[in-house]
Amino acid sequence: MLCVTFCITGLCSLNAQDGSNAYNFLNITSSSKIYGLGGVNISLVDDELSTSDQNPALLGSEMSGQTVLSYMHYVGGSNFAGLRFARSAGERGAWSAAVRYFGYGSIKETTPDGAIVGSFSPKDVAFGATYSHDITDRLRGGIGLNMIYSGYADYSAFAISTDLGLNYYNDERDLSLSLVAANLGGQVKRFDQSYDRLPFDIRLGWSQSFGTFPIRFSITAWNLTKWSLPYVETGDGSTDKEPVVKDSFKSNLFRHLVFGADLISSDNFYIGLGYNYKTRTDMATYSRNMLSGFSLAAGINVSSFSIGIALAQPHTGATTFMLNLNCNLNELLN
Repeated sequence: MLCVTFCITGLCSLNAQDGSNAYNFLNITSSSKIYGLGGVNISLVDDELSTSDQNPALLGSEMSGQTVLSYMHYVGGSNFAGLRFARSAGERGAWSAAVRYFGYGSIKETTPDGAIVGSFSPKDVAFGATYSHDITDRLRGGIGLNMIYSGYADYSAFAISTDLGLNYYNDERDLSLSLVAANLGGQVKRFDQSYDRLPFDIRLGWSQSFGTFPIRFSITAWNLTKWSLPYVETGDGSTDKEPVVKDSFKSNLFRHLVFGADLISSDNFYIGLGYNYKTRTDMATYSRNMLSGFSLAAGINVSSFSIGIALAQPHTGATTFMLNLNCNLNELLN
């Protein structure tokens, strides 16, 4: 048997220090705006289709006709791409369809004794559909379904995941509150003997601006299915100090929280800044720099088109980049 088990485990997980679940690529947003706001945000009410991949209840009829193309250069040789389209469904509903591709570059294929016999290009593909409905004028619910195919060398797997979301939005106060149950489901076809679980999660989100102040603030709480999220601090590499496991109340609290702020003074452009403490501590090695955990987003809207970009540097060896191109076909054709 060819020795690709390590690759299957590592690529499925995109593993962080706390995780044993597979399919963690499902937690990577396709929205450059959300990626720039820390990578996780379920409460950002915006007329931008890509934000609905975080919370199906953020999808709405106001996004009808939007088509968004996304691209992301991730760590190593990983490159991700996606396409999403939305339409209204009656007076109070909307639906969208999407496909996302996760490619991890070329990896050497070896036998158990280490002999190189070739290479392979592992990949994951997710086909998604989302439906949302306005329950009241301020409360919206949504459901998202993903069919996931994974192919790693001679191994393949198939899984189904579901996201359930609620969003409450008070436009008079620009207050948004959200609840999401993410990645419900399971593996239908296994890679081999072991069963890989989906990264099920409960998330809470808050976004709000205050009066005429042109900044909207967001806090997202995630990984709420477990409190303890320990990580290993290895130091700065200048000494032979033994790694230390960090599992204090403070570190656990902040590893559950993602912070974001975006400028909303104009409909024609935006700037966003995010901080994800979990990302920073996952990269708690001597190669981490002061930018680890921070991310930045910017975008412009011109007529029926919009462009968004986001940048982050989890550690010195990995700069990530995301691009969104959005076109509203309804406005373009009218």
